[in-house]
Amino acid sequence: MEVVLVSPRNPLNIGAAARAMANFGFRRLTIVAPFATNWTEAKSAVGAPDLLREARVLETLAEAVADCTFVLGTGSLDRRRPEQTILGLPDAAAQVRQALFPGHTLSPDRSNGRVALLFGSEKHGLTSEDLSWCHAITVIDTCDTQPSMNLGQAVAVCLYEISRSGEATPGNVNLVTGESDRHLPDSEQLDRLASLIEETMASVNYATRGMRSANGEALRVLLRRLMPNDADLRRMMGLFRRILWQLRHSGNRS
Repeated sequence: MEVVLVSPRNPLNIGAAARAMANFGFRRLTIVAPFATNWTEAKSAVGAPDLLREARVLETLAEAVADCTFVLGTGSLDRRRPEQTILGLPDAAAQVRQALFPGHTLSPDRSNGRVALLFGSEKHGLTSEDLSWCHAITVIDTCDTQPSMNLGQAVAVCLYEISRSGEATPGNVNLVTGESDRHLPDSEQLDRLASLIEETMASVNYATRGMRSANGEALRVLLRRLMPNDADLRRMMGLFRRILWQLRHSGNRS
């Protein structure tokens, strides 16, 4: 499983997140567009300096989650009404365990599942655009008078819940879709389909150029909410390719 910190600002928080990962046996850390450049030297990464040295540093979230079949965002709901499925932390942890190890006991150090757990900037959390890459969102229950948590603490709480011993969800049931496990496309494949749909929309003048960014974000959310399997994805790609072909060749007919 990949722990992804999106635009973190404080190097001490990055170090604390790395320490929490080491505490619970997680090794894969990705930093997206960090605000500071000296985070690799954070003294708060007690027992986990190697995690900081080996962390991936990427410019965009799309790159960070490209090979992931399940992306879980985190944050509070006090200022937002997201379109994604909202899961309590215990249910979200069970979903992650199911995605990583269908029918098996969790062991983070041997994980080969393609799952990403996203944490946003200390200043504003995950933005609506960040969340558009997520299949679901989880919320840590806190006191109403202080809903937000320190980044390092939030990472620790989530990883503790995920790493609790026990079997994955009985019957291999997906908590987001309610269906049995299927072969799911990764984020990069979903983005290719979204691009093809956007190209089709542009060909029929569905929306103005100024609306294309919003349409793209909405499509990302929609496709992750639908959770198509590989077969569904191939059918949809074939359908929109055929529509585009017809649109491009219809003008040549007399």
